Amino acid sequence: MAMQFKNVLFPTDFSALSVHALTHAASLVETFESQLHCIYVVDDANFYWTAFGPEAVPLGPPVDELVTQARLRMERFAGEHLRAFQPPPVTDVRVGRPFAEIIAYAREKQVDLIVMGTHGRGAIAHALLGSTTEKVVRKAPCAVLTVRSPDHQFSPP
Repeated sequence: MAMQFKNVLFPTDFSALSVHALTHAASLVETFESQLHCIYVVDDANFYWTAFGPEAVPLGPPVDELVTQARLRMERFAGEHLRAFQPPPVTDVRVGRPFAEIIAYAREKQVDLIVMGTHGRGAIAHALLGSTTEKVVRKAPCAVLTVRSPDHQFSPP
């Protein structure tokens, strides 16, 4: 049976690495005549509070404001990088833990392939920060293509 990628999911953080990964997604979408889905996730872990209880005050902007900003960024990103796709890509902005929202979206839309960049951080940064890409690779309901930065240099452990 031939491989089919009807729906390709491209999660973005709007970074240069993300744009680099988009070139791989674009090639696959064109080859397989797929529908591209592009999502951005507003990370709800960024909503820090100064205290718990009735005195709690968020340190950052309200969630609604962050979502509005993310939608505007998605519109600009789509205008700059997604114009040439046919059919036009489906775009979405979600709120939650990025890896969980990416996986949930993939399930909901019956995605066949996720294409995403990976920063390739070192072991210490990975242990402290975690890796959205690694979590998606381990838990996704479909294939995942990870794309490293073209500037990434491998250094043996």
